[in-house]
Amino acid sequence: MPHEILDDDAHRMMDLYLQRWDLLHRALRKRVGSHDLADEAMQETWFRLRRVVQRREAVRDPKAYILMVAANISIDLIRRERRHIIGHDSDAAVIGAVADEMPTAEAVLIGRSQLRQLVQVLMGLKPKAREVLIMNRCAGMTHREIAAQMKISDRMVAEYMTQALRHCRDAFRALED
Repeated sequence: MPHEILDDDAHRMMDLYLQRWDLLHRALRKRVGSHDLADEAMQETWFRLRRVVQRREAVRDPKAYILMVAANISIDLIRRERRHIIGHDSDAAVIGAVADEMPTAEAVLIGRSQLRQLVQVLMGLKPKAREVLIMNRCAGMTHREIAAQMKISDRMVAEYMTQALRHCRDAFRALED
């Protein structure tokens, strides 16, 4: 005859879920093939466990129960995704529906760090060399157009470009070391 779950048992089950969160999340991510679906499965697992605790249902083996609940949820999510994919007309539509164009937080942080480094390197250039480099690489201007705008010779534009590129190369090599 099943016994009523005690408050200590409930706390142990929820604590076990939290203690094993990383391990369970990794396993679900492998199983469902998506970080977002694994997050959804983890959240739904938490809600189902809370309902069991609130109803004070007895659970003989909390660890096995948590795994079973998470596995069943992941199966449901996989089935739902398959039904969703089957409804699309083409692979391109599926990829378009699944692909996330937004960069990850990590990619944003790396990009910001690289941008700061680039600005520091560019600020280390002599003003005219920096102006020539930016006009050429960012504005897409030719050496002749730059020379006309800055009222300098084509040879000086080439000289400034050479200085700027060497400086950038050397500065970025130093950052890598």
